[in-house]
Amino acid sequence: MAARTDSDSVGLDQGGTGRLFLLRGPRRALQLMAGFAVAWGSIAHAQSLDDLYKAAHDYDATYLSARSLAESAQYRAAQADALMRPSLSLDSSANIGRVDTAQGTGSFNNRAAQVAGRQPLFNRASSVTIDQAQRELEASTLRLETAEQDLIVRVAQAYFDVLAAQDALATTRTSKTAINEQLASAQRNFEVGTATITDTREAQARYDLATAQEIAADNDLRNKRIALDQLVGRSNVEPLGLTPPVSLPPVTPADADTWARQADAQHPSVRLAQLSLEVAKLETEKAQAGHLPTVDMVGSLSDSYNSGGSSGSQLSRSGTTKSATIGLQLNLPLFAGYSVQNRIKETLVLEDKSRNDLEAARRAVSLGTRQAYFGVQSLQAQVLALEAAESSSALALEATQLGYRVGVRVNIDVLNAQTQLFTTRRDLSKARYDTLVSGLRLRQAAGQLKPEDVSAVSRLLGR
Repeated sequence: MAARTDSDSVGLDQGGTGRLFLLRGPRRALQLMAGFAVAWGSIAHAQSLDDLYKAAHDYDATYLSARSLAESAQYRAAQADALMRPSLSLDSSANIGRVDTAQGTGSFNNRAAQVAGRQPLFNRASSVTIDQAQRELEASTLRLETAEQDLIVRVAQAYFDVLAAQDALATTRTSKTAINEQLASAQRNFEVGTATITDTREAQARYDLATAQEIAADNDLRNKRIALDQLVGRSNVEPLGLTPPVSLPPVTPADADTWARQADAQHPSVRLAQLSLEVAKLETEKAQAGHLPTVDMVGSLSDSYNSGGSSGSQLSRSGTTKSATIGLQLNLPLFAGYSVQNRIKETLVLEDKSRNDLEAARRAVSLGTRQAYFGVQSLQAQVLALEAAESSSALALEATQLGYRVGVRVNIDVLNAQTQLFTTRRDLSKARYDTLVSGLRLRQAAGQLKPEDVSAVSRLLGR
C-alpha cells in the first residue's frame, strides 16, 4: 500500500455508505467541511423504522378512522345496557276551555303533571341484545388490532421501498461510472490501434442505457419518498439502512404447522368469525324469546288541578287531585301470525352461514400463514444465494478485467461482468429488505404482529 502524503486527507463518502476515501489537493479543508456537512445533514434527518411507525400511528388517516370506530363501540354497548335499566318520564298538560249549552255557558282551566317509571324485571330479548352488544365491543377491539397490524406492514413496506430505491439508484450510478471508465479505456485503445471501434460503440451503448436507467431509478426513488412522507406525516424522511455486517434473524419456530396452529388460535379474522357465530346463536335465542312473557315494575305519581265557573244552571267543580301507583305489568304474547316461528327458522339458517364463515376464515388463515412462512424461507435462501453470487461475480469481474488487459478478453466481456456484479448487488439488497418485510407479514398472517416486532427490526438498522 502506498504511503499517504501530507497533502492527503480522509473524507466521508457522500453517498451515505460511511466508506472513507482520500482527498488530495489544496482545497481539502473545504472539501472536508462540505463532506461532513452532507454527512451530518443526512444523519440529522435519518429516522429509524420505530420512530416512523410511531409518527404514522398518530397521523395515518386510515388507522385513525379505525381507532375512532373502535372507540365509538363502547357507547353502542352502553346503549344496549339501558334496555334493562330503569326509565323515567314526565308528562304535563294545561288546558283552558269554554262550554256552551242550552242551560248556559261555562269555562274551565285544567293543569296536570305525571311522573311515570318503569323497571324491566324479565325480558329475555333485551338480555340477549346486551350480550350481543358485548360481542360487538370485543369485535371492535379485534378490528382495531387488524388496522394496527396493517399499519405496521404498510410503514415497513414504504420504509424499505425507499431503501431499496436508494440502493438501486446508487448501484445504477456506480455501474454508470464503471461503464464510463470502460468507455474511456476503449477509446484510448482504439486511438492507439489496439482495439476496434466495436469496443467503443458497445461501451457507449451500455453507457447510454445506464443513463436511462439512472433517470428511471431517480424518479422511482422520488415517488417512494413521497409515499413514505405522506404515510408518516413528515417531509424529507431519510430512513436508516441496515447495519453491516448484515445478519438477518432466523424464523422461529421453524415449522409451518406450528405457525398455522398459532394463527388458528390468535388471528383476528378467526376470532371475529367466532364472535359472529356467537352473535348469530344469540340472535336465535332472541327470536325464541318472542314466545316468552315480559315482566316490568311500573309506577307513577300524578298531580292535577281543575278550576271552572258557572252560568245559569251549569255547575263546575274546582280542586286538586294527587295520586300514586306502583305495580307489576305482565305481557304475554299469544299469537303473532307465525312471525316468531319464521324468524327462528331464519336465524337458524343464518347461524349455519356464520358457522361456514368461521370455517372459511380458518382455512384462509391457515393457507395464508403457510404461504407467508414458505415465502420467508425462500427469501432467506435467496439472500444466501445472492451473497455467494456477489462474491463470485466480484471475482469473475476481476478475472475478466485482468484477461482484458492481457488481451484474452474483449470489452463486451468486461461490460457483461460489470453488469452482472451490479445487478447482483441490487438484487441482494432488495432480497434483504423483502425478507424483513415478509417476516412482519408472516407474523401478521399468524395474528401475532405487535409494535414490539417493529422495534426488533429497527434494531437491525443503523444509528
